[in-house]
Amino acid sequence: MKAAVVTKENNGKVEIKELDIRPLEAGEALVDVEFCGVCHTDLHVAHGDFGEVPGRVIGHEGIGIVKEIAPGVDSLKVGDRVSIAWFFEGCGTCEYCITGRETFCRQVKNAGFSVDGAMAEQCIVKADYAVKVPEGLDPAQASSISCAGVTCYKAIKVSDVKPGQWVAIYGIGGLGNLAIQYAKNVFNAKVIAVDINDDKLEFAKELGADLVCNPLTDGDAGAWIQEKVGGAHAAVVTAVSKVAFNQAVDSVRAAGKVVAVGLPPETMDLAIVKTVLDGIQIVGSLVGTRKDLEEAFQFGAEGKVVPVVETRCLHEVNDIFEEMEQGKIKGRMVVDLKK
Repeated sequence: MKAAVVTKENNGKVEIKELDIRPLEAGEALVDVEFCGVCHTDLHVAHGDFGEVPGRVIGHEGIGIVKEIAPGVDSLKVGDRVSIAWFFEGCGTCEYCITGRETFCRQVKNAGFSVDGAMAEQCIVKADYAVKVPEGLDPAQASSISCAGVTCYKAIKVSDVKPGQWVAIYGIGGLGNLAIQYAKNVFNAKVIAVDINDDKLEFAKELGADLVCNPLTDGDAGAWIQEKVGGAHAAVVTAVSKVAFNQAVDSVRAAGKVVAVGLPPETMDLAIVKTVLDGIQIVGSLVGTRKDLEEAFQFGAEGKVVPVVETRCLHEVNDIFEEMEQGKIKGRMVVDLKK
């Protein structure tokens, strides 16, 4: 099978190689991959930012058809369409796994990082952790929901934003465009989109954003949002930018919540006095559980969330990485493994 693997040098690139797939073990299923989205996390893995993994097959936004199951597997059957997500497997017994917080399992395995992922023509999954894709959801769009979508859905959940309240979304890229849709169409919130790219802000308006802010022309986003609406009730930061995190804290009203999603390498600044006196909460949100993904898929199947995707070929992954680093991508680039 063809697969995109991290280079020996961990230089932010991948190589397209021919690999053999090993035999299935207990509890596993073999999936013929149809589509795999390209995520900024894949770029981090290729650069070795989370630890070097040369030779690893990247990809954690995979959707495919079950081709084979190991003896004893009863949660899947041949022909099912399933996900290959970042949350590949937890231990199943720790305090996080048994209390609905399984993505924080200390023994977690992540597709495309600690185990081989979905940027390949075939992939082996743990059957109990592969979430079924509902009927009526386009598989290319489902690939985007399997990471970007569920990450944003969970982040909006964590923000506790209520219908009619204001939520600021920082970064209108592959995640942010979905965050707008979940916030508007599922949680009935009012959305402020923040980005330094006017094209992405126009895109945000098309998706239903109530207000848009470009800090390069409108000034500090925190001050702008305070002036316009008296502060957002919550902010979700998908941007890979320290500045965005800092402005997000300044943009929320008293008792507001800032949800951190993006992973810039820097540390954010935090005004302790404001945080204490205004009762600001700052919390990280890490992808989503299997149940979150099931829900996120269903909203996609119902048409409440429509991922904007563009299909590409496997040999174009490095080109996609370059476009990603240059901020040129609108929506999500998805590799079609059938081409």
